[in-house]
Formats: sequence, structure tokens, C-alpha cells
Amino acid sequence: MRIATGTSVLLLVAGGVGHAVVTGLSEDVRRVDPFDGLENRPRDDNGANFLVVGTDRREGLTPDQKKRYNLGGSACDCTDTMLLVHLSGKRDRASVVSLPRDTYTQLPPHRDRATGRQLPARPAKLNAAYTAGGPALTVRAVEKMTKVHVDHYLEIDFTSFMKTVDVLGGVPVCTEKPLKDSYSGLEMPQGTTKLNGGQALQYVRARHLDGGSDLSRMKRQQRFIASLISRATETGVLMNPVRFEKVASSLLGSVRADQEFGTEQMMALGRAMRGFSPASSEFVSVPLADPDHRVPRLGSTVTWDREKADKLFAALREDRPLSGPAEPRRGGPPRVEVAPRNVGVEVANATGRQGLGSRIDRELRRTGFSTTRTPSNARRTQDGRTTISYDPGWNRSARALAAALPGAELVRAPRQGPRMKVTVGDPDQRVRPVRGPAPGSGPAEAPMRGDEVDCG
Repeated sequence: MRIATGTSVLLLVAGGVGHAVVTGLSEDVRRVDPFDGLENRPRDDNGANFLVVGTDRREGLTPDQKKRYNLGGSACDCTDTMLLVHLSGKRDRASVVSLPRDTYTQLPPHRDRATGRQLPARPAKLNAAYTAGGPALTVRAVEKMTKVHVDHYLEIDFTSFMKTVDVLGGVPVCTEKPLKDSYSGLEMPQGTTKLNGGQALQYVRARHLDGGSDLSRMKRQQRFIASLISRATETGVLMNPVRFEKVASSLLGSVRADQEFGTEQMMALGRAMRGFSPASSEFVSVPLADPDHRVPRLGSTVTWDREKADKLFAALREDRPLSGPAEPRRGGPPRVEVAPRNVGVEVANATGRQGLGSRIDRELRRTGFSTTRTPSNARRTQDGRTTISYDPGWNRSARALAAALPGAELVRAPRQGPRMKVTVGDPDQRVRPVRGPAPGSGPAEAPMRGDEVDCG
């Protein structure tokens, strides 16, 4: 999925490669004007919002690459992927919202890109905005549906995507079951596989898995971006100016961006994002009301759950995280993503202090958690910290429990099952009351954080 290059631009800048190199980067990027003629736009809010679109332009691919990775045929003048990326005002969090390409919408009145004729508003799929009116109509359509002000526009194609992955030496991707798609050529075993650029492109483009669901494809794309961010922050690529300078021009030669996204903006983001990590990113898709809404002459489209979608985009405008609860304004117990009654907990006392395990069990039960009521003793811990052992498949439940145990450390334990295991290592450990999610709040499903995508 073509957001990869846009993401790595920011990460590479964050590596501290210097103003001169970044100036060269800015000069290599091809420019478009996606804001030409836009009027009555949403108010500019906190943070920075990027509309990142992926196109299937194939300039720069060799005949061998096209054959090896099933990239033959003609490219379409359309967007294959659309993401709204919000960088928080403090530049310590990135929220990535996938916009389904088949979203049913009304394209605003526009001048046809091919004929130059002025056309009235008309029903269409969201990805048709690019074909009909290019970047400007795409931005208008997205802003109209989300009420989110787009600050910058990035357009990525196959070539830049593949080069980004290869520059990083490949990206490890976890899959819970074997994947095989004869159309894209994708073939992956269960577990973690390091993908090169061409293989990664097959992974994010595959349309004939999971019943051909585009929504499942979006989830694979989200997992891949999270893995790419993890790979970029863990390797030495970002800190090696010589290596960076060698690949920068070829890497960005196929990127298109708005005219305002230049050297100074890249440097400012880079300085702010040096502490960025996989846990700093969160991913979600727009909540849907109907994944197969039939429209004459358009076929199958998807429609949004407007109430939940509006709450999602309000969080972006207000610069709030999508994952994890916000503290209530009046000082009451914080809300968590999973109701405590749905979280099973087993407590062990590793402090040697008599009765502490029973007290923690009792107080967790009082705030609503489903405890075993039979705490045990455990070997004393070396660092005196309380830990919460959890199966990654129940990460939302683990975060809910962690909110109730200030200072506790989350420890991944694959195949542990749904029950959380609390080992109390802090003799002064306290329990904080928490509340479940408000009725009807949040998107249709919880966002995924960037540190929740590996196989454990």
C-alpha cells in the first residue's frame, strides 16, 4: 500500500539527515496543486492532516518486476488506496484512518478532468473522484465527507512503494494463517515472513483473499504500515546519511505532493518525531452501515455509519487519540475500551507481604473485574514492578486492566488465552476505579495500535 513512502519520508527526516539532504529531497518530489479552487473548507484544526492516496502508476518498473510480481496489464488513472493520516499537535501520535475506495458519495460539482466540461454533483464511488477531477476533487470529496481539513496531500505509486521497502532491507509481516492468491502471486506461510518490495506489494494488493473483501485488504494494509514503522525505527537506515543520500532521489522520484510540503515542513516534522515508535501509531477503518449497498450503474458500494463515523472524525479534529480512553472532564473514573465485567483476572502476590494478593483481587472485583477470588503466591520479582501477562489477542482487555493498576507493565504471552494474569511486585500497588465505554461511543471496532501487529 502506497502510504509506505509517505510514512518513510517523515521517518527518514526524523533520522537527522540534515537540512541540505532534505532540501534535495524536497526538490526531487513532483508537485501538484490539490487545493486549487477549493472553497468553504473545514476549519483548520489541531495537529496536521495528510491525505495519502495510492495510485497504480507503474513507471519505473522493469519488465522482470512486472512479470515476477504480476503487475502486467494497463494502469488505471485512479486511486487504489486512500488514507487520512492525523499527526497530533505534539507530534507524538499518528492516527491512520482507512477510507474505503468503494464508499458511496456525492461528488461535488467539478470540471471534468478529461474533457474540461463543467459537471453537476453526481453519485459515485469515492475513488472515482481522482479519475474525474484529479487531486483537487479528491480532496474536496474527502473533506466534504469527513469535515476534516486536509493540510497536505501525498500521492504514491508502485515504484516508490517497492523502493521504500527494499531500502529498509525488507519488512517482517505476521499472518495468522497461510495466504495464497494466484491473481497477485502472493504466497506466505503462517507466522512471520520478511517481505521485499515486490512481495510487500503483492501482500497489500491481494484482492482474492478472505472472500475478496476490500475491508480485509485494508486491514492487511494497516498491519503492513505498522510493521513498516517498526522496521524503520529499529534499523540504522534512518541514522546513516550516506546511505540515505544514495537512495533518496530514486526513492522519492515517483512521489507527488502539494506545493507547501517542502524542506521546512519536513525538517519540523523530523525534529518533532524523533521519539516516534510503533506504539505511537493507531489504525482504524471508517465504521460501516452497509458493506454491500447496491446502487444502479455503480454496483456494490459501502455506506458509512454516520453517527460513529462522525465521532471518529471529531476525535481527529479535536486531536484526541482513537485508541485508549480519555479522562473524563469532571475527574471521575477513566473510561476503558472493554467493560471490566468482561475481563477475567487471576492475581498472584510476588511481594511476600501477607494479604496483598487478596486485597488487590478484592479491589479489582469491586471496580468490576471478573477475578478468580483465589489469589496465589509467586516468586519475588527483581525490579519490584507489577506485571500483567496477556495474550495479544486480548490486548484491549489488557489495556483496560492496566488502566486500573497504575505503574503495571504489560507483558505479552501468546496462547495464554483470555484471562489476564496479574503478578503484584510493588508492595504499594494500588487499584484505580475505571468505567466501561459509554453506550454507543467509539467506532465499530477498536483501533489497532502499531505495536500490536507481530506474532508475539
